[in-house]
Amino acid sequence: MTFRDTPESLNAAAWGRVFREAAELGCVHVGLTGGEPTVRRDLPEIVIAAAQAGLYPHLVTAGTPLNRDGLAQLRDVGLRSVQLSLQDVDAAAAERIAGVRVLEAKLAFAAWTRELALPLILNVVLHRHNLARVPEFIALAQTLRASRLELANTQYHGWALRNRAALLPSRAQLEEAAKIVAEARKRSPVPEILFVLPDYWADRPKPCMGGWARKTIVVTPSGVVLPCHAAAELPGLSFWRADERGLRACWTDAPGMRAFRGEAWMPEPCRSCPERGRDFGGCRCQAFALVGDPAATDPACAKAPRHGVVLAARAAAEGEAAAPAALRGASTP
Repeated sequence: MTFRDTPESLNAAAWGRVFREAAELGCVHVGLTGGEPTVRRDLPEIVIAAAQAGLYPHLVTAGTPLNRDGLAQLRDVGLRSVQLSLQDVDAAAAERIAGVRVLEAKLAFAAWTRELALPLILNVVLHRHNLARVPEFIALAQTLRASRLELANTQYHGWALRNRAALLPSRAQLEEAAKIVAEARKRSPVPEILFVLPDYWADRPKPCMGGWARKTIVVTPSGVVLPCHAAAELPGLSFWRADERGLRACWTDAPGMRAFRGEAWMPEPCRSCPERGRDFGGCRCQAFALVGDPAATDPACAKAPRHGVVLAARAAAEGEAAAPAALRGASTP
């Protein structure tokens, strides 16, 4: 069973217990994400439970299922901020990625968010087909009075990995976009503009989620506690349910949480690398996706024995920049 196959099972009362235990562990922020959290009919009760636990409830949404009255209700019961995902500022390009017409509904949702005085974060997943529109994304964030704009280059897992040949940008595209962002930071009224390079062009891996089971607690709809959203799909790892054992035990003692925490698990060259305390060996899910071994050094690292798979993807991106391949399968809005 994969994460996508897991049925929704925790009710609002159970989420309340999870939130209280999270607050006891020192958590201060809860991101209500998914999937799409606004399809839950009990989302107002879940927001209430998070607020009553003393957490800061933040909604991460595609912005398409919820109407203005529903968003106003969430604000009135304790929602503090909203992150909205955008595929593109071009309607046709957005539809090509999402598989359905979404841009108009997303822009309406963004306007409601600001009308209701909720801080708005815009998150744009960048790739070869929309990098040239970074100036338009920045202008839109300014128009919508967003408090933060996240320009996050695609992370190549799942659907994106399947379509990597059609999505991975060239180095020249990235360098041009990075220059535009650097200039915009000097003059744009958007308080914060984040630009995240894709691992494939960075030569060093990111400390995924701040390091395995170090900073972020992910709880699935059915209560399974994970270090990141994709970890449940790694083979051979055992994770526990918060409603069965309690959040603290799930976080500290579950075998899956302990598997890659710290440095003892690291192979060479990570084990002796002076940078191991900064990147923690990179992303376990990416290592599994690219080389079939979650304990391997992330191939995004130039020091990794299997870095060649990333170099080959780069070379393909440089060759395909002028003639992008077709997308396969479907994404989500």
